[in-house]
Amino acid sequence: MNHADEYRAKLVTPEEAVRVVRPGDWVEYGQFAVQTVALDRALAARRDELLDVKIRATTRAVGIPETVKADPTAEHFAYHNLHFSGHDRKAHDQGLCWFIPILYHEVPRYYRENCEVDVAMLPVAPMDRNGCFNFSLSNSHARAICDRAKTLIVEVNPNLPVCLGGREESVHLSEVDLIVESDWSVPELPSAKPSEVDRTIASLIVGELRDGSCIQLGIGGMPNAVGSMIAQSDLKNLGIHTEMFCDSMMEMALAGRVTGSCKTTDRGKIAFTFCLGSRACYDFIDRNPLCASYPVDYTNDPFVISRNDDFIAINNCVEIDLFGQVCSESSGTRHISGTGGQVDFTLGAYRSKGGKAFLCLSSTFEKNGRVVSRIKPLLTEGAIVTDPRALVSCVVTEYGIVNLKGKSTWERAEALISIAHPDFRDELVLEAEKMGIWRRSNRVRGESAAVVAFHR
Repeated sequence: MNHADEYRAKLVTPEEAVRVVRPGDWVEYGQFAVQTVALDRALAARRDELLDVKIRATTRAVGIPETVKADPTAEHFAYHNLHFSGHDRKAHDQGLCWFIPILYHEVPRYYRENCEVDVAMLPVAPMDRNGCFNFSLSNSHARAICDRAKTLIVEVNPNLPVCLGGREESVHLSEVDLIVESDWSVPELPSAKPSEVDRTIASLIVGELRDGSCIQLGIGGMPNAVGSMIAQSDLKNLGIHTEMFCDSMMEMALAGRVTGSCKTTDRGKIAFTFCLGSRACYDFIDRNPLCASYPVDYTNDPFVISRNDDFIAINNCVEIDLFGQVCSESSGTRHISGTGGQVDFTLGAYRSKGGKAFLCLSSTFEKNGRVVSRIKPLLTEGAIVTDPRALVSCVVTEYGIVNLKGKSTWERAEALISIAHPDFRDELVLEAEKMGIWRRSNRVRGESAAVVAFHR
């Protein structure tokens, strides 16, 4: 049987495909912008026939699953997620989504050793002449899901771009049990508009870059501002090794700042594990031989990251306490996102020769009409520690950059207070004194950030 005949033999409707799901099954939906839509809708229609079907996904960008909407009691479908999008957060706030804590680079191993996958429903690009379906914008842990799945259903969508490997970027027809076809529009992630504070922080970080640096950017207005400033700079021969490829990286590449010629790994290539951005970004990455799609246990492996000299990791956080503990994924007990790859890149960048890992945050935010400091004596009650204090190195606010590595508890407190908003410094000093991490020889309260901001 040739590929075309085998394809036709496995082609069914979404309604037929979801008949394989049984009560108690674990069902996999995919990751990021590449998640089932047609199969989700068909499975939701079976609600009254099923109980305790457990659905798992990662950062769903295509809206709250129809299965979740159809079952407000979560008796029929229980939705789990490895890293929240805004849609997942909304479902969680309604008591309809459960979080799975992870270190992102370990996820393929989680699946192969710890996770049950009774039915995998993975969107893919159309089959090529060799019988392969490309995982498109989300390599991540798709191959591990396929390896673990008892039944594999692919949802073929011609709107999905093809992302070249790398490795583990596709699955062969012979491994697929059922095929359905759909044509939903690929969700786009509009670039977050940077604030003035974002631009100030970005300008501080860009000043730390040099020709040949290898870069990872997180998500949000500040990383977007960094990418835009790099594109407009005179930096040369930059490399990109990242988890997420996004519009700001495309902008850097189109401006001629990225050649990858100084990289140790994947020289001349942009290595990534998933892409979220605009349609222009998806078109840029489509069949682009300069871009290499890899599984996350490669892109986010701290040892792989560290092999590239002058590695610069740039990520956001929610708050930090005077001990240097960082929360990047919750607001108190309310879950926002996830650990993701922040720990992976913070560790990998520090291990890189000449590398630096920047954790960035505005010094304040507004809550219920009042201004609150993001640098706190202690993390908010219930806040999740994303980065333990021993892992954290460079912290950035609009008032400067401090490096916490090698500093004692009182030196850390001093450094962090120096980049806090001036209105909160005296209060933070008093709290540090109460906590026993402030020395009488420390700088005077309220001292200008210019004096103490750049602790090297």
